[in-house]
Amino acid sequence: MKFVIYGVGAIGGTLAARLSLSGYEVQGIARGQHLKAINDAGLILRTPETKETAKFRCFDDPTQINFDPDDIIFLSMKTQDTQEALERLRVAGVRGQAIVCAQNGVANERFTLRHFKNTYGMTVMLPASYMVSGEVNAFGAPKHGILDIGRYPFGLDENVTTIVDALNASGFAAFAHERVMENKYGKLMLNLSNIIGAALGSEARSGPFTKLVRAEGEAVLRAANLSYTDLGEKNPRRDKLMQDKAIEGVERIGSSSAQSLARQSGSIETAYLNGEIVLLGRLHNVPVPVNAYFCDLAQQMVNDAIPPGTISPEKVKKEIAELGQITPPLH
Repeated sequence: MKFVIYGVGAIGGTLAARLSLSGYEVQGIARGQHLKAINDAGLILRTPETKETAKFRCFDDPTQINFDPDDIIFLSMKTQDTQEALERLRVAGVRGQAIVCAQNGVANERFTLRHFKNTYGMTVMLPASYMVSGEVNAFGAPKHGILDIGRYPFGLDENVTTIVDALNASGFAAFAHERVMENKYGKLMLNLSNIIGAALGSEARSGPFTKLVRAEGEAVLRAANLSYTDLGEKNPRRDKLMQDKAIEGVERIGSSSAQSLARQSGSIETAYLNGEIVLLGRLHNVPVPVNAYFCDLAQQMVNDAIPPGTISPEKVKKEIAELGQITPPLH
């Protein structure tokens, strides 16, 4: 059995490095200079306490990997890249292997189950960044991240046990969760502020715009009769197991959305975060103007290569006010 990490970025890189350093067989799928750097010299993992280099083989396509029936495959690319990745796994002959969606949003599991019966959801609470080829930074301590895993749409099995045990042995706090999608919808609610921090600066995530997008999100999930776990910014489990700490000499860029803008990656995952609320709102006739606004703003920032943190709060406030009556009031 080996772990195949498809997308060796911030999350995938931390998973791959820690599993490899803990003695598990790991193979990665990456691209460009990052792929070359890992194969040439290994993947550097910086944490608040250590700097280590993990050595594992990386490829640029799943067809280059010899998959075994008991392999466990982590999807850790952004959601906008998931469907292409699933197609490549099918071409590579993957069928009954476990596919774990270690990703933000709630769309990936549905995409995956269409092709693979053994689909698993993973709620990822793992502060990390990837800005330099061959390097990732994981800011969580004492555990690198808190990870909840379960079958999709619900349930537990031996694969869940295997995954949880391996992650717990590799410096993570991992838990089996029978109804993991309730957790993932809770994480989605937190991630609605990603684009707010990416556009206006990380401090804006605790401001009035976040209240607006989450109020819409709560109304939409009620209308859709979708249960979610309130993970909250202040979470006792997180305070105990994984505090966000600085790494000496490493600049914090912000959320995965801010990192996409800073790297000018050409895409951003907002359409599968705030856009999920927009979709559900339109399906259930719930107004979602603020989430729709931030989806449009995210795409504009990608199109015009606008750096993260450079959008004026006054501009956003004015443009949201022009949408009409917003509840709660914007102040």
